[in-house]
Amino acid sequence: MTVYALGELVPAVHPDAYVHPDAVVIGNVEIGAGSTIWPSAVLRGDNGPIVVGERTSIQDGSVLHATAGLVTYVGNRCVVGHIVHLEGCTIEDDCLVGNGAIVQHRAVIRSGALVGANAFVGNGVEVPSYAMALGVPAKIRPDAVKPGHVDDAVRHYVENGRRFRQELRRID
Repeated sequence: MTVYALGELVPAVHPDAYVHPDAVVIGNVEIGAGSTIWPSAVLRGDNGPIVVGERTSIQDGSVLHATAGLVTYVGNRCVVGHIVHLEGCTIEDDCLVGNGAIVQHRAVIRSGALVGANAFVGNGVEVPSYAMALGVPAKIRPDAVKPGHVDDAVRHYVENGRRFRQELRRID
């Protein structure tokens, strides 16, 4: 895995987490047990902290960054899709952030909510628990998500992380 300290800022990656060799983790970043960070994902904790909880998947090409004074926080059992940009926001537990979505400063995605593919959740927007945020800018559909909607995906990515840790080998 490609993990860099930046001065005194040293990433804390739980030994049970899986970080793909082509992902980049820099500085003030914490990654919890069972979480997976996939190819080309970048977690750059230079200006502020990034926290990824347990059993959370950050998929290919996603970028997580923080600003001075704004933590980027992703809770437990979340699925962050491909090519997602998260910056200075909070994603609570059991959320799905769809492919290509952007979630900006001070936005809060409450537990169990879903941000749709390519949605834009702007500064300071709050998505309630079990709501969907869809479109550009995101429109909120309350009570549109059933509890447990991410359970199968969470299990899959935890298992896939174990598989990759054991079976991935470079052949060039």
